[in-house]
Amino acid sequence: MSAAPAPAPAAQGEAPAGGGKKKLVIIGAAVAVLLLGGGGGAFYMMKKKAAEAEAAAAEGEDGGHEEAHAKPAKKAAPKPDKDAKASPPAFVPLDPFIVNLTDRDTDRYAQIGLNLQVDDPKVADEMKVYMPAIRNSILLILSHKSSEELLSPEGKETLADEIKRDAARAMGYVIEDPDDEEEEEENPKKKKKKRKKVESYNPIVQVHYSTFVIQ
Repeated sequence: MSAAPAPAPAAQGEAPAGGGKKKLVIIGAAVAVLLLGGGGGAFYMMKKKAAEAEAAAAEGEDGGHEEAHAKPAKKAAPKPDKDAKASPPAFVPLDPFIVNLTDRDTDRYAQIGLNLQVDDPKVADEMKVYMPAIRNSILLILSHKSSEELLSPEGKETLADEIKRDAARAMGYVIEDPDDEEEEEENPKKKKKKRKKVESYNPIVQVHYSTFVIQ
């Protein structure tokens, strides 16, 4: 009886079948672990980023909501500048007036120089156009005065008020006469012509005397 043939030697480089299967199982397990670990890390990072995005969006909505309902800050009123200077007054000098007075006992005359103070430099320029009418109205006032009326302080104040009123009227301003108002108060039952009452505005603030000589 012949002996059984000996098994053929394994080819060089080939691993035994059983050892190869075990190695494949180990490699597969390692790959699975890596995949699971990497996937879990990636999933964790994605979840974290999503949570941060949601938190940022919620914070932005809350902030915008608060800004929408927030009341605007009140601006403090500007404090007046103590160093600021008021605009200088405007004066209109007039040439001196020389007129005969109404004294009966003797001939007397007055030499009076005036400066008209106005509330706006534009009015001062406007007065140059109306100067002939202004001087005429002042001359008419002076020509009806006596030396006795002009020498007293009260007479000088009354003259200044009359000049201020009639000079403005010569420029076209409607100025109420204070004498008419006093008469209406004293005699309310007295019949007078009805006239439309207007608000008096006089651009001439004050009348200043530069010279006042009576001879």
